[in-house]
Amino acid sequence: MAEKKKSGHADELRGASRLVVDATKRVTDVVEGMHQTIASGPDVLGRPLEGPTRVITKLVYGSIRGITHAVGAGIDAILGQLAPLLGESAPGPERAAMLAVVNGVVGDYLVETKNPLAIEMQLRVEKGHETGKLLVLVHGSCMNDLQWNRAGHDHGAALARDLGYTPVYLLYNSGLHISENGRAFAEMLEQLVTAWPVPVDELVLLGHSMGGLVSRSACAIGEAAGHVWRTKLKTLVCIGSPHHGAPLERGGNWIDVLLGISRYSAPLASLGKLRSAGVTDMRHGSVRDEDWRGRDRFARAKAPKRLPLPRDVRSYAIAATMTTSPGKTLRSDGIVPVYSALGRHKKAELALGFPEDHQWIAYGMGHLDLLNRTEVYDTLRSWLA
Repeated sequence: MAEKKKSGHADELRGASRLVVDATKRVTDVVEGMHQTIASGPDVLGRPLEGPTRVITKLVYGSIRGITHAVGAGIDAILGQLAPLLGESAPGPERAAMLAVVNGVVGDYLVETKNPLAIEMQLRVEKGHETGKLLVLVHGSCMNDLQWNRAGHDHGAALARDLGYTPVYLLYNSGLHISENGRAFAEMLEQLVTAWPVPVDELVLLGHSMGGLVSRSACAIGEAAGHVWRTKLKTLVCIGSPHHGAPLERGGNWIDVLLGISRYSAPLASLGKLRSAGVTDMRHGSVRDEDWRGRDRFARAKAPKRLPLPRDVRSYAIAATMTTSPGKTLRSDGIVPVYSALGRHKKAELALGFPEDHQWIAYGMGHLDLLNRTEVYDTLRSWLA
């Protein structure tokens, strides 16, 4: 086991070096594109210098790419030789948090390039506390399973103490499409429930931010596949989940469009397209394959059709707002608007329809405060009791 940790640490470092190399190449592409555009001359004169400029820039920037690739290969070789020394300490919370962020931003690219930094989906459960009441906690974008513990509080551990649940924590690559994670999560839940050492009487899914969307996607997939776990699911709770999307991602999409208006700024638009499929799914809260398959995920598009809440399941939604009291215009929690977290929409056909008494607004809180504030936990406990 110790040897596996060592090689895993070395693989992470090699993966990081590859990511730096790939990023350098991408930025080189951007600079080369701008250089060619600017040096080619004005459109009104037919861009007379375009041919000679292309020859020169290809030579110069081609050399940069070659050197970058050689350096990356050298780093890989050196890290391979140093693997026994590099793996002496086990990965800690800081490294886990860093990997979660990298996966959230470019996790799909890591999988595509078989980079060892890519997170593999897994479940974490403390052995020896197995009960028939399972509570599966699903983290948000750019986060990991350890970050449910915030400021000394963990909703899972607290619900285990107070209500007898067995907390199970999901870790996943949040840079993949939400529906891809939903499918893998559904399969993993089926394995969990069928292999659980005692009969499962009750299953609860608790998702924070993107985790609520991944959970909804898994519910639809599990129901369509006739999974056993789907019959055990009693409750779904979404905390600060962007069911109708997050403005920050839509803002990023606008940047892509605006940069593409001018041929001088167009090369910069490719940098915006480094963000992962998981991030672009949060533009409108896309949770199904048909929401993205066969489409340009960076192109502007209408919101997808509504995926109904799971049938025969008590579904709850919590939203946070930086506004400190009712009666005022409700600000977002810094990331997700209140209406999105509660599944509300001005078009009735797009509203999710959480029952009124299954919705709760946390005033004076930010997005991450939902993980540790006492008021949030008290609400969860009252719903699950």
